[in-house]
Amino acid sequence: MNKNSEQNILTQIDSPSDLRLLTPNNLERVCRELRKYIIDVLADNPGHFASSLGTVELTVALHYALNTPYDRIIWDVGHQAYGHKILTGRREAFKTLRKMGGIGSFPDPSESEYDSFVAGHASNSISAALGMNVASALKGESDRKHVAVIGDGSMTGGLAFEGLNNAAVTKNNLLIILNDNNMAIDKPVGGMSEYLVNITTSKTYNKIRFRLYNALKRIGLIQEETKGIILRFNNSLKALLTQQHNIFEGLNIRYFGPVDGHDVCGLVRIINDIKNMTGPKILHIQTVKGKGFKPAEEHATEWHSPGKFNRETGERIIVRSKNEPQLYQDTFGHTLVELAKSDERIVGVTPAMPTGCSMTFLMKEMPHRAFDVGIAEGHAVTFSAGLAKEGMMPFCNIYSSFMQRAYDNIIHDSALQNLDMVLCLDRAGLVGEDGATHHGVFDLAYLRCIPNITIASPLNEIALRNLMFTASRKGNGVFAIRYPRGKGEMRDLEKPFELMPVGKGQKLADGKDVAVLSIGPIGNIVTEAIVRAKEKGVNASHYDMIYLKPVDEAILNEVGQNFKKIITVENGVIQGGLGSVVAEFMSSNGYSPFIKRLGIPDEFITQGTIPELHHLCGIDEEGITETILSFFT
Repeated sequence: MNKNSEQNILTQIDSPSDLRLLTPNNLERVCRELRKYIIDVLADNPGHFASSLGTVELTVALHYALNTPYDRIIWDVGHQAYGHKILTGRREAFKTLRKMGGIGSFPDPSESEYDSFVAGHASNSISAALGMNVASALKGESDRKHVAVIGDGSMTGGLAFEGLNNAAVTKNNLLIILNDNNMAIDKPVGGMSEYLVNITTSKTYNKIRFRLYNALKRIGLIQEETKGIILRFNNSLKALLTQQHNIFEGLNIRYFGPVDGHDVCGLVRIINDIKNMTGPKILHIQTVKGKGFKPAEEHATEWHSPGKFNRETGERIIVRSKNEPQLYQDTFGHTLVELAKSDERIVGVTPAMPTGCSMTFLMKEMPHRAFDVGIAEGHAVTFSAGLAKEGMMPFCNIYSSFMQRAYDNIIHDSALQNLDMVLCLDRAGLVGEDGATHHGVFDLAYLRCIPNITIASPLNEIALRNLMFTASRKGNGVFAIRYPRGKGEMRDLEKPFELMPVGKGQKLADGKDVAVLSIGPIGNIVTEAIVRAKEKGVNASHYDMIYLKPVDEAILNEVGQNFKKIITVENGVIQGGLGSVVAEFMSSNGYSPFIKRLGIPDEFITQGTIPELHHLCGIDEEGITETILSFFT
């Protein structure tokens, strides 16, 4: 590489080894070009925007100071890692971000050797990096560095605290970088967030301490077996003198910071200074989410994932007709407010996603009855269970893929006590461009085996409103409602609430040739497929089951008695979902139809648009029609 080239430096960086050929005075220029490239690409190809702009300098500094990929960078919340992808051989491929066949939105080891660990959900980096660091030591690779980059609100997650606690007592040389941008997606909440904003330490103190430590170690006054005692005494003395107690140093984890996370050369110096220290370390950097793009700096929440935008003016390009149906999440938000106005027991709970799930509507109307608990899904469910135990009716809204993180809380803290509470699973089914880490396809299967739980999915927004109304009644226990991302089907939602009897489905179409059973909004595509099949001479009955548990046994008996051919359709995994329920019922009750199950196969589904993914899984109109017709060809 020509170090003095006046060309765009970024185009000459095909790997971090190319980056490390540059002199330090070129790093700021790399950062400018990297930030501009991210802005230019995402303006036309939407993705997670603001978080990666905030980590540009950190990304450049890490790859400059470390020997990647031998040294490992473990990202927490993959939103931060777009710059990392660009610098690690995927600059041109970045233009295919989140597209079918392109690169993914989050770090993935199957995509690149530089992606050390998958990073689609929050708070796992410290635990993973600690395990990797210990493994390297056991294999005799003690020179291999492991850096966990945690930020975007992830430190509020329980797993992060569990990792810190274990790192404090397990022999390791882990470096944890806390990217403190005072944001998650919405504004951060909780004592830890406030603490990170206010924490301070003396740069002079850390410099003197580091030099003194090395000097004492060289002359033999500090050994590994006495280091912990001296560290604890030193931390206690510091707390006494400064009237401050550092929670990290209280765990005997060396703390450095806070430092400017946008000073790339400063970060390189600090990382080089501390990367070879023995024992766990935390470097606390302060950054600005959306750094370098003024609209994103000023409105970080809406620029978390803004869609297309004008790179010059910052104007977001929102393509939506005024006559389009309402988004499912907005239906949830407005309905929750409506229900809360007439029932003082109702409260809302969300783990750091009030904007995404539209809990913001309740927060605006009744702020004292809406709770954002931070990135802490398990806590959100158990907190809701506590509310329910004392007579409140919590609506706990968590994205389906994130509800996986609260599984034990659903079983032990909620269903076991048969508490009246509502779990609203937003983004259920295939979600599109975010890919395998975010598809909400497992919920029907993983919830179905739990006693004392009702599981339902609405055909449309009217049904969602009515299911929420039904779920709010006393005596229903844990009531789970799952619905998809994006717009619905209906335009007129101004209808009185109606109870939807628990365990009762509905017949949508009458036919004699084959029975099609569906659950949730995928039933609207089934309706279209049945019309097409009828044009080809095949008449199908269509049943919207509404409830997976308890299932409508009257419908299943009717189907078992009248049909030898059955198709089940669900926007969820085939194994354990609606298809399994139907097959088990037919077998247990002496029916022997041929059953074809349509849904998500036993594999992790890639990214792509919703229509592309429906087609891939055979649950689009074409796929369902072909399946219906295949019985008669």
